[in-house]
Amino acid sequence: MQSTLCYTPSNSHNFPLPWKSPKQLTSRTPKFSSKTLTLNNTLRTQITYELEGGLNNGLESSNQVQLPVVIRRYGKVSRYFWDGNRVQLLSEDGGSGAGASFHFNLDNVVEVSSLAVRNFFIPKQVSENYIGYVKWKFLHRVFSSALQVLATQAMFRAIGIGYSRSFPSAAALNWVLKDGLGRLSRCIYTASLASAFDTNLKRVRFSTSLLFTMSIGVELLTPLFPQHFLLLASLANIAKQMSLACYIATSSAIHRSFAIADNLAEVSAKFQIQSVCFDNLGLMLAAALNMLLKNNQRLQASLPFIVYPFFAAADLLGIYQGLKHVHLQTLTKDRLEIILDTWIAIRHVPSPEEVSKEEDVNFMWSKGKEPWRIRIGCLNSKGQLPKLSMMAMQSVCDKDYYFICIEIFDRGMARTREQDILLCLREGARTVDVIMGLLQACYVRKALHSSRWESMMNDCDSSDLVLREWFKLIEDSKQFVQRDLGLLNEQMAALGWATKNILLTAEEQLRYSYIDE
Repeated sequence: MQSTLCYTPSNSHNFPLPWKSPKQLTSRTPKFSSKTLTLNNTLRTQITYELEGGLNNGLESSNQVQLPVVIRRYGKVSRYFWDGNRVQLLSEDGGSGAGASFHFNLDNVVEVSSLAVRNFFIPKQVSENYIGYVKWKFLHRVFSSALQVLATQAMFRAIGIGYSRSFPSAAALNWVLKDGLGRLSRCIYTASLASAFDTNLKRVRFSTSLLFTMSIGVELLTPLFPQHFLLLASLANIAKQMSLACYIATSSAIHRSFAIADNLAEVSAKFQIQSVCFDNLGLMLAAALNMLLKNNQRLQASLPFIVYPFFAAADLLGIYQGLKHVHLQTLTKDRLEIILDTWIAIRHVPSPEEVSKEEDVNFMWSKGKEPWRIRIGCLNSKGQLPKLSMMAMQSVCDKDYYFICIEIFDRGMARTREQDILLCLREGARTVDVIMGLLQACYVRKALHSSRWESMMNDCDSSDLVLREWFKLIEDSKQFVQRDLGLLNEQMAALGWATKNILLTAEEQLRYSYIDE
C-alpha cells in the first residue's frame, strides 16, 4: 500500500500555531496560565488517522484550519486539519459521513481496483519499458503453462496411468530415469555455457525457449509411441532442463535492467507473483478445454495436437517481443560494437533502448556471417596473410595493450572465403583499452568496405603496397580513437551504460603476453 505525501502552502497569512487554539473554539480550548506555559496539554494532542468513512470523514466544521499536507492514496485525496485540540485527516473529495446516504461511484471503484491490481503485480519503481515486458510475459506464460498441462496429460496416458493395464512400478522407474538424465544434462549444459549467459543473454534465452517448446511437442508424441516412452521423455526432459538452467541464470540480469532504484528484491518478488498467476490462468485454460471435450474421448486425445501449433506460436511470440522490451545496460562485445558503429556514422551514442532494437534475438549459430566481422581473441595460425600477421605482432611495443590484424579463411565444403578483423588483447588490458581497440577496429572495418581496399585484398594478399597501406590505416585510425575517446566515454556514462566492465566470452578473454627481448 502506497501513499503520497504532498506539501500545500497555506492560504491563510495568520496561520495559528498548533499550541494556540483559535478563539472561536473556546469550549474545547484548555486554559493556560498567563504566567507559565506548560507542555502538559500540548502533549495530549491526538493525531487521528482516518482514511475511510467514520465520523470524521468530510469537513465537519468551518472553524477547522487546513494544514499544508495532503495524502493521496488509492485515488482518494485527504488533508490534515487542526480543530484546536487534535490533528485530523479528512477527505477532500466530498466524501460523506457515517450518517449520509451511500453513493456508488463507478469511476472511483474502477480507479481504485486498477491501482490495487497494479500495486499487486508491478513494483513501485521500474523503468518505462517494464509494462510492455509484462504484457508479453502474460501471453508467454499462459500458453506455455497450458501446453505443459497437456503434455503431462499425454505422458500419463503413454505410461498407462488411469488404465487397468498400467504397471505402477515400471511407470515410476521410467519417470525417475528421465528426470535423472535431465538433471545431469542440465549440470553439463550450465557448466559449458556459463559465460554465454551474460554475453549472449537474449540469443541464448530465446534459443532455449524454442528448445523448451519443441520438448513439449516431443512429450505430446509419447502416447503414439508408448514403447519408446523412456527415450522420448528423456530427450524432452533434457531440453527442458537446459531451458530451465538458462531461465534461472538470465533472470537476475533481466530483473536488474528494470530495477531503477536498486529494488532488485522487489522486482524479483513481483516476477514470481506474475509467473504464478499467469501459470494458473494457463492451467485453467487447459482444464476448460478438457472439460469441453470430456464426452468425446477421441477428440480429447487429439486436442494437444490441434492446439499445439497455435499455443506454441503464441508462446514464442510472447518471449520474442518480451525480450525486445529488455534494455540491458551492461556492455558486451556486440552491444559495444553497435554503439561504436553508430558513433562513427553520426557522432551519437545510442541509448540502451536504441541498442536493444538493433540487438539480434536470433540463434547463436546464425551470428557473425557478415563480411569483415570483428573478432576478439588470439591469432589463428590457419588463417592467410602470414606476413601481415607477423609484421603486426612485430610492431607491438611495451606501451601497446592490443594489436589489430586481418584473418582470411576458406571455410566449409564449398571453401567459402571469410574475412575477419582480429583484435588481440594483452594481459592487463583495462576496459578503456578494450573500448579503444574495438573503436579502432570499427574505423578499420569502415575503410575496408571501400572498393579500393577490396581490390587490393583480392589482387595481392601480402604485397608491399598492401603492407604500407595497412599500417597507414592503423596509424590514422589510432589518431581518430585518441580524438574521440574522451567524449565517447562521457556520453556513454551519461546514458547509463555500465562502462566499468565489458562482458566477454571465454574465447574473447584470451590474452597475449608481451616479451621484451
